[in-house]
Amino acid sequence: MAPTNNVPNPVRTLITLFAILGVLTGVMFLQGETTPKLGLDLAGGTTVTMKAQTEAGKTPPDDQMNEAINIIRNRVNGSGLTDAEVTKQGANVIVVSVPGDPKDQAKLIDLVRTTAQLQFRQVFVEEQTVPSDQAVPTVAPSGTPTPSGTATTKPAVSPSPTAKNRPLSQALAAAPSPSAAPSSSTSPAAAPSTPTAAEQDAAQFAKVTDKAVIAKFRETTCSSKGTKVDGSADAAKAFIVACDEEGTSKYILGPVRVLGTEVNEANVQSPNVQAGNVGWEVSLNFNGKGKQQFGEVTTEASKAYTANPADPQGQVAIVLDGQVVSAPQIRSGAILGGTASISGNFNETTSAALANKLKYGSLPLVFPPADSQVSAISSSLGADQLHGGLVAGGIGLGLVLVYSLMYYRGLGFVSVASLLVAAGITYLSVVILGKNAGFRLSLPHIIGLIVSIGITADSFIVYFERLRDELKAGRALRPSVEVSWLRARRTIIVADAVTFLAAVVLYVLAVGGVAGFAFAMGLTTLIDVIVVFFFTKPLVAVLAKTKFFAKGHKYSGLDAKRLNRTAPITRAPKRQEA
Repeated sequence: MAPTNNVPNPVRTLITLFAILGVLTGVMFLQGETTPKLGLDLAGGTTVTMKAQTEAGKTPPDDQMNEAINIIRNRVNGSGLTDAEVTKQGANVIVVSVPGDPKDQAKLIDLVRTTAQLQFRQVFVEEQTVPSDQAVPTVAPSGTPTPSGTATTKPAVSPSPTAKNRPLSQALAAAPSPSAAPSSSTSPAAAPSTPTAAEQDAAQFAKVTDKAVIAKFRETTCSSKGTKVDGSADAAKAFIVACDEEGTSKYILGPVRVLGTEVNEANVQSPNVQAGNVGWEVSLNFNGKGKQQFGEVTTEASKAYTANPADPQGQVAIVLDGQVVSAPQIRSGAILGGTASISGNFNETTSAALANKLKYGSLPLVFPPADSQVSAISSSLGADQLHGGLVAGGIGLGLVLVYSLMYYRGLGFVSVASLLVAAGITYLSVVILGKNAGFRLSLPHIIGLIVSIGITADSFIVYFERLRDELKAGRALRPSVEVSWLRARRTIIVADAVTFLAAVVLYVLAVGGVAGFAFAMGLTTLIDVIVVFFFTKPLVAVLAKTKFFAKGHKYSGLDAKRLNRTAPITRAPKRQEA
């Protein structure tokens, strides 16, 4: 019985597999990283310990603690694979462990410690400033040097990048619409008088009723490193002073109109010219209560913008941890449907950053900075455990190879080659995921990879035993290769599917190290299917055509004597007629 015509060409399959491996290897070298990133337990890292309390200074209930943990976990694990751990200790302490070089963790630590509630406030006063740590003295018309960091009035949000090339939000609207141009009309007077400095100052702060806030605004200078003005995160204050994150603008903001807890969803929208979206945008949705509140504040801001596009009250500031992360203008009327989009000079990175702050910025608790601690974690203990794990894995792999060679002989080398290919694919996957998805190899991952050696070996054994059974039943070698594969692959698929589903369930329900183990096991299970289908089986089909295996050499593992056959495996025995 000859193999059927619909059997894939094994040589072509092997060439395709190695071509894909070559491409992945090229990708690995092109991306500039050829070694896996290591997790917290292997490479060390940083631990941030924060003590939580309610706004009244009391110990928070469990439901608020759990919500805060989930929000922080979403922040640090936005990609799902950074292997950062967020755990609770006692009743009100949250510990965040972040892997990697502690010197490179400042940005992520700032993200973790950004714990104030997200707020939406209407802008009353806005001034563009030169950050205090970047300013250079200038000369005023009188010849007197202007102090470093002196503010100048900013009539409207500029769509151009800031000093750090961070685009400012340009508009917030229910739908894209052309921005209104400032009115060019003049008063009836032929030569209107220029307001004095005192009159300009009085007009600027006319609607701010808190004189202490005005005084604080005048004395505040913003820094490019991020300035958090005292009381700027207090939701109970009617007026606050706040700087933006880059220190290029400072504001007086009115009462809180919407809290971040009212935001249901925030997403990035890529450019779509056909839909009228010519740049990157951020869409956000509010719940029922937030929909009404946001409609009210955008109604007021829209009226202010329509009356005078230079009026700061035409803007709604998004405040996180006492800093303004965006202050878009309301240009296209009140937003009453609870769905809005923020447009401006965004790119993919800046729009994603704003969307994440809107999604994960609201925490139900307060984490006083005085009660927060940051400490570095040494990797020495993890290195010792890694050495022990690698030794144990090497011993296990060696025993599998010895057993395969002793029992299957020539076929055992197919097992060795398959394991090497699986190891190569796994290594490439870990390196590429580390570069592009933040995946970091930790001890639980290594345990999952070691366990997968047995899973991969099981697939080889299932196929080889099916092949030997067909040969024992009297079939010739080449037809047995195909028939045994048709029967073995069902068993392999079912076994790997069960293992993969278990890994998925464990990954979804678990966190930390257990989730890392589940991810590694699921990844290697998929790799096992790829190797068995696209390497092991085609390789056996190719070897079946060689003289060493086709003649049933005694060291091939397919000799007639070991299979209790009376006829050579190259052909089926003749049937005796009665």
